[in-house]
Amino acid sequence: MSDSKSDIPPGSRILITGVNGYVASHIAKQLLSRGYKVRGTVRDLQRSSWLVKDTFKTYADNGDFELVTIEDFTEENVYDSAIKGVSAIAHVASVVTFEPNPKRVISQTVEAATRIMEAALKEPSVKVVVYTSSIVAATMPVPENSTHVDRNTWNETAIQLAWVPPPHGDNQGSIVYMASKVEAEKAVWRFVEEKHPHFRVNSVCPAMIMGEPLNESHLQSVGAWVKQLWDGNVSKLASFPATYHVDVKDVASLHVAAILDPEVNNQRLQAWAENCNWNDILAILRRLYPERHFIDDLPGMTKLSMTSDFTLPLALLKKWAGQTGWRTLEVTVKDNAKLLHK
Repeated sequence: MSDSKSDIPPGSRILITGVNGYVASHIAKQLLSRGYKVRGTVRDLQRSSWLVKDTFKTYADNGDFELVTIEDFTEENVYDSAIKGVSAIAHVASVVTFEPNPKRVISQTVEAATRIMEAALKEPSVKVVVYTSSIVAATMPVPENSTHVDRNTWNETAIQLAWVPPPHGDNQGSIVYMASKVEAEKAVWRFVEEKHPHFRVNSVCPAMIMGEPLNESHLQSVGAWVKQLWDGNVSKLASFPATYHVDVKDVASLHVAAILDPEVNNQRLQAWAENCNWNDILAILRRLYPERHFIDDLPGMTKLSMTSDFTLPLALLKKWAGQTGWRTLEVTVKDNAKLLHK
């Protein structure tokens, strides 16, 4: 852990939306370990009770971790009370239903991002807002795409495809999700350009996230990729013949850095580690668990061709996490399989 200087001192309260989620819970864990207080929003208090009864129980008992319920994050002024007195915001919550209807998914995602920015603008204590975006907001992660992603690269293809009238293919829900991330992040930066807020704004754009789940619920999510391979369920994997992985802990560390580092402002932090495919992960699983039978290698696997400049993200990992380079795929898969191998 780094002792780098921040304009947000330990003891400050930080708001994390969707704190029961995979990435958000890791951000909370890292911030709590650094001495910060965390206020997390959830839609269902009972389903998220594991946070206060188990994972962060000590912090909750001390008053350093608290939950607030926000059932509809698109309502006007919905964040106003939750945001009172916070020094920073990580807006991680998103619509991950993979519903093919763009009118519902895209509008909800954009409205939620806009609401959090509007609330932050009214709260003078806020020093930074970090938005959780995605690689798919910048470009389409398909093998034939050789785009070099920079600060101004956007996945316009996803927006066009999201609004194509039915009938749709099986992956239309994924396309609509991609478009929602494009439009929501664009809305965040448009807000910055038009409102000139008193706080810093950054986004973190991870590739396919894997790594340690903090709760069993994280193994039931759509993005529980390693579990799907573990179970031999390839129905949702075949349409992704290649990917970039990134460890959930690295994604969380970049959020922490984007929150705490006073020199990081107006940055889109791309977070892609190793260029890999499902067969690479299967090879690691077979090596780690030789006694278990796994499915055969999937046909048609390849590698991606997109590129980006990771100088700043890697420098921030070094500065704030004391870490040289991304966590490897091997480490990530091993962490991811801990709850699976019982």
